[in-house]
Amino acid sequence: MSDPNASVSAAAPETVETETYRGSSLPPEASTEKPRSLWSDAWRELRSSKIFILSAILIFFFLIMTFFPNLLTFGKDPYTCDLKLSRQGPSSTAWFGYDNNGCDVYTRTIYGAKASILVGVFATAFAMLVGGFVGVIAGFFGGWVDSILSRVTDIFFGIPLLLGGILVLSSFPSTDNANLYSEVGKVVLALGILGWTSMTRIMRSSVIQVRNADFVIAARALGATSGRIIRKHVVPNSLAPLIVVATISLGGYIGAEATLSFLGLGLQPPVISWGTMINDAQPYIRVAPFMLFFPAIFLSVAVLSFIMLGDAVREALDPKLR
Repeated sequence: MSDPNASVSAAAPETVETETYRGSSLPPEASTEKPRSLWSDAWRELRSSKIFILSAILIFFFLIMTFFPNLLTFGKDPYTCDLKLSRQGPSSTAWFGYDNNGCDVYTRTIYGAKASILVGVFATAFAMLVGGFVGVIAGFFGGWVDSILSRVTDIFFGIPLLLGGILVLSSFPSTDNANLYSEVGKVVLALGILGWTSMTRIMRSSVIQVRNADFVIAARALGATSGRIIRKHVVPNSLAPLIVVATISLGGYIGAEATLSFLGLGLQPPVISWGTMINDAQPYIRVAPFMLFFPAIFLSVAVLSFIMLGDAVREALDPKLR
């Protein structure tokens, strides 16, 4: 006759194991996963975004144009011109035709990306550094520091970007032997000296939201200095809105450079940019519209690419927009 207690004792280990598994909040294999952060969630969202993929492909193409133009121009020199070919239309030998001086419009359009992209990148970096620093100081310390910095920001914010750029560039003497980097630096200074105000406002608002968070209060209670709190806690948790605005602003700076160059105040010849090409094509828009059409298309697509990238990043970093 079998002992009933034997079956109970045999089932006991299985019951204990089941109860132990049920009592845990996560399965054993899930307990080893790393905690997900805002940036990892954003990257996962970006990889599935068609707008992000399209804008990234276009921006990669423009970066190839910027740093490796020879790969796309087959070794042609943008400064090699022949007056006999002046204003000839697109053909198999010149895909975009020739400009008024007989220069290949396709080659100059490819090489023109470098100056325009460099102005956009460095102007955005300048605005981020200045605006981010002022915004962090004003938002974190508050009080009279915030009042003074906010009023200074309002003064600069009241001056339109293009008007300020025209005023700054008008004070620079024109030179006949201008080189790419001196001209780019001049335009970057003109755009960045007024473009930092919007970055300051965004960063200030973000810092104000973060400075009273529990982890900041805990760090202050443990004796952390203001510099360490700003560097380790406030800035990393306040950068997301600034990155979104900076990405969108980059396209705006490219367009602003083209506008200033079109007015004859931005980049100066012999530097090639889309804005200078549009300026050169203006008198011949009726007889040779292709001189204006192709650089304008590349300019529009470049600006649109960075705006699309900024929108994709904004949606990825803001859970409410997903």
